[in-house]
Amino acid sequence: MNDPSTIEPQMPLGDNTPAFSVSELSMAIRRTVEGAFGRVRVRAEISRPTYARSGHLYVALKDENSVIDGVCWKGSVNRLSIRAEEGMEVIVTGKLTTYPGSSKYQIVIEQMELAGEGALLKMLEERKRKLAAEGLFDADRKQSLPFLPRRIAVVTSPTGAVIRDILHRLSDRFPIHVMVWPTQVQGQGAAEKIAFAIQQLNRLPETHPDQAPDLIIVARGGGSLEDLWCFNEEVVVRAAAASHIPLISAIGHETDTTLIDFVSDVRAPTPTAAAEIAVPVKAELVDFLADLKSRSFRALTRQLDQWQSELGFLSRALGDPARRIDDLTQRLDDQSERLHKAASRLITDRSTFLVQVFARLRRPDQILELRREGLNSQIQRLAQVKSRLFTDKEQQIATLSSLLEGFHKAIHLPLENGYAMVKDLGGNAITSAANAGKEPDLRLTFADGSLDVTNGKSQAPLKPKKAINKPADKRQGQLL
Repeated sequence: MNDPSTIEPQMPLGDNTPAFSVSELSMAIRRTVEGAFGRVRVRAEISRPTYARSGHLYVALKDENSVIDGVCWKGSVNRLSIRAEEGMEVIVTGKLTTYPGSSKYQIVIEQMELAGEGALLKMLEERKRKLAAEGLFDADRKQSLPFLPRRIAVVTSPTGAVIRDILHRLSDRFPIHVMVWPTQVQGQGAAEKIAFAIQQLNRLPETHPDQAPDLIIVARGGGSLEDLWCFNEEVVVRAAAASHIPLISAIGHETDTTLIDFVSDVRAPTPTAAAEIAVPVKAELVDFLADLKSRSFRALTRQLDQWQSELGFLSRALGDPARRIDDLTQRLDDQSERLHKAASRLITDRSTFLVQVFARLRRPDQILELRREGLNSQIQRLAQVKSRLFTDKEQQIATLSSLLEGFHKAIHLPLENGYAMVKDLGGNAITSAANAGKEPDLRLTFADGSLDVTNGKSQAPLKPKKAINKPADKRQGQLL
């Protein structure tokens, strides 16, 4: 584009002021701004950070009074030491320019750093409180390290002194298979790569069980707070907290502390110390096993000696087994002989007893004859008792008949002489005139029958009862 100073603008009639096009004016302003300021350093607070899919970073840099837009192209984003976050106080270095498409000026960011260590520590403390509140630092989440892992994975830079120190220390203590996962451990993008390494190592037990490590070491050498900042990023902390494989963090020197140290299962003060924690000393294990073998042999020898002594004592107390067997055999023979004699005597005694019992027994026909004679005798006695019983009963009946006849005559004799019995209709005897006046209906009994009387008037005579003729009782006749 031509220099505005060389442009000859069209001069309208009556006016000598030059007229620029919008593009000419915008480019003139850009050259003026870039020429006047060039490279600048700006201290500001980040607002609305946006990482576009193209890889560029767009931010707003502000203080209490003003705002200026900033852009960081993709190539520079990967070289930034920190990741832009809302509210972060930073110092950016870049070129001041304009954006003709919206008539505004902006700074093209080439470098970005936190505005002092205090701001960085403040951000670190806030993030630490947030993650602690989620329980990621709890002690009950810690895993125990394997005593002797078969395979160890080390996540670190492949070119630094850290990996050499770890490998050398492992070789001195206990040579073991080591997997090195090379990764960036500083600068923009390092946090994502470290987290990716931890996540991929945790997938190996499912995808490649024969290559899966038993222990992970995340290591880096010393540096400033900004250099170690990637180990404070949430993506790294959460990946370490989610690891199913025990993890040792070995970041910086003993005085350096990052957030990954709080979620790791064990924190090592240095990378070399991580190797010492990971495996025991082989020589010490060999010595320990040799000592254990020697102690076990001595203990077994003492036990065998004790058992041999106890066996000798028991042997002496037991005596000669052969002699003991002979004694028992002789005792068995003696008992067998005595048992045989006792059985013979028992059989003889039982036989004698059976003979005696048999001699006292009678033949069945004799028993039947005796039973028949006894039965006949009982029948005769029963007949005699029956005859006497019938005779006695006949005499008693005759006596009662005589008594009944005498009683009947005693009752009817007064009636035949003109007497009568007075009863109520219920058959109850009336023995006085007072009682007779109380009964409206009476029954008069004469010798030849009965007559019912109501209110003193005679009713139709009742049919006389037929007299019962019974044999006279001689004794009752005498009494009457």
